[in-house]
Amino acid sequence: MTKASIVVKFDDLRTISQESEQFGVTSEERMAVEPGRVTGPPEGPRYSFGSAEQAAERLRAVGYLPDDRTSTVVHLADRLGKPVLVEGPAGTGKTQLAKSVALARSARLIRLQCYEGLDESRALFEWDYRRQLLHLEAARGTAVVAELESELFDESFLLTRPLLAAIRAQDDVVLLVDEVDRLDVETEALLLEVLSEYQVSIPELGTLTATRIPTVYLTSNNSRELSEALKRRCLFLPLGYPSPEREQEIIASQVPELNQALAASLTALVHSLRRMDLRKPPSVAETLDWARSLLVLGADALTPEVIAETLPVLLKHEADMEVAGRTLLGSA
Repeated sequence: MTKASIVVKFDDLRTISQESEQFGVTSEERMAVEPGRVTGPPEGPRYSFGSAEQAAERLRAVGYLPDDRTSTVVHLADRLGKPVLVEGPAGTGKTQLAKSVALARSARLIRLQCYEGLDESRALFEWDYRRQLLHLEAARGTAVVAELESELFDESFLLTRPLLAAIRAQDDVVLLVDEVDRLDVETEALLLEVLSEYQVSIPELGTLTATRIPTVYLTSNNSRELSEALKRRCLFLPLGYPSPEREQEIIASQVPELNQALAASLTALVHSLRRMDLRKPPSVAETLDWARSLLVLGADALTPEVIAETLPVLLKHEADMEVAGRTLLGSA
């Protein structure tokens, strides 16, 4: 297996500095690393869940209600030190699972929100070109070239991004790579490299290796097929819409003020909507929003009037509202 190697080209500082200004730089983004340091293998996992049952119990304690398969995968990921790929429709609790695991472990959450065009400078690291440029201006005519080059690529000019921050963390962290299916193929390959051995090579600083393996959760809305190589490195957890009984349990947990009869009617209607040919079926999060909305409105039953007035809480496309209106209410 090859070591991850990320090479950054140091182009014209002035040009890159201008391109970097939109992101802003804070002192918190800087991280100290030992130049040229090559560490040993990452420390093995420190187990947080003794069993699948314990994982389920601790997730429930922080407000997440896992089914048996989910709690088993969470337990196995903890014991094996493997990433988890959680795949399913939007709004089924994929992101919340990773957040809840972090809460249950009292671990720090590091989140990488993926989007089309994300590259290593936003995912892994980059040099603080503006500060390097200022250093060049200040040292003009006074510094030896070799010394100046060494100073420019000192650790104090390195900006860490989520992937490198997770690799170099000394404390217990959960790395959430959210909506990984939105990445370009090239950036997915970069992610694959980093997750292979939890180390990267920066030519100016040497090899940076994880001192302990971070817990990694990747989420996907299945908008595109991910590479088999990435899938092989992960435990796979498909997460779909819950059953009516399970969704009613979720409502009871998150909106306990709602009476059971109304919650049952609400759940039945949501599931009937999901069986329709809609562009975007209602998610679990939207079900909870609807339950809270009914509380705010003081509704005690799902009358046709209440349904018509509150459909925008569940459905976010006009065409979907028309289909639901015709089916549920008989409206044109």
